[in-house]
Amino acid sequence: MRLQRRSSLPGFGITMGFTLAYLGLIVLAPICLLVLKSTSLTWEQFWQTVTAPRALASYRLSLGASFAGAAINVVFGFLVAWVLVRYEFPGKRIVDALVDIPFALPTAVAGIALTTAYAPTGWIGRALDPLGIHVAFTPLGVTVALAFIGLPFVVRTVQPVLSDLEPEFEEAAASLGAGRRQTFLRVILPTVFPALVTGFALAFARAIGEYGSVVFISGNMPMKTEITPLVIVTKLEQYDYAGAAAIAVVMLVVSFALLVCIQALHSWTRRRQGAA
Repeated sequence: MRLQRRSSLPGFGITMGFTLAYLGLIVLAPICLLVLKSTSLTWEQFWQTVTAPRALASYRLSLGASFAGAAINVVFGFLVAWVLVRYEFPGKRIVDALVDIPFALPTAVAGIALTTAYAPTGWIGRALDPLGIHVAFTPLGVTVALAFIGLPFVVRTVQPVLSDLEPEFEEAAASLGAGRRQTFLRVILPTVFPALVTGFALAFARAIGEYGSVVFISGNMPMKTEITPLVIVTKLEQYDYAGAAAIAVVMLVVSFALLVCIQALHSWTRRRQGAA
């Protein structure tokens, strides 16, 4: 008579049931209802809604500004992570805590703060205005807001990788005659590159759905500075629930594609780390 193997952590059945029930109620049910609501439109109506000039302009701005903000954060997020990992200086803990402010700060508060700072009469906007650089109420302002909320994703993704990268590798490269540029390109960058790509994807995914920090600084001008979440809110205010659901489904598809890419990047990162 064979004895049935028992898990060292009992309760798998009930915990799995609670997990599936929770995910079903919190995640899957709203998504399914969203898709179901969009099906109240005919295919022609759905296509006209999601490809309307106003909707297309919002896609271009949301995707373009999100990409630009994430790309900016790849560069400066790496620099911030490098400084926090490799150097000791007074106030380091404060600087490290400041990185997480976009996580904790309500997005509407962030939007008001950025608008106040970058408006033509703001502290930063007043200095940029004579140079012909206008941030608030322009696509540049949208990019600044999305870079603000995406910075922690890159820093917190790269920081552990840099912590595991011992300085001895750089010293060994220098002892073999490698210059600083060669050391960076051949020792440091290959190690942190998967983390940079993952941080970029996370920041990009976060920025696509951002609303609160953008709605104030963008100015919300249709065809110019109107993001896709605002188009959805506008349709809801007009009681066009099916149209709002249709555009939301488009964003859902984009978000799902990003999720697949992020999971693939995680798998790629683990394979690289295992090979190393």
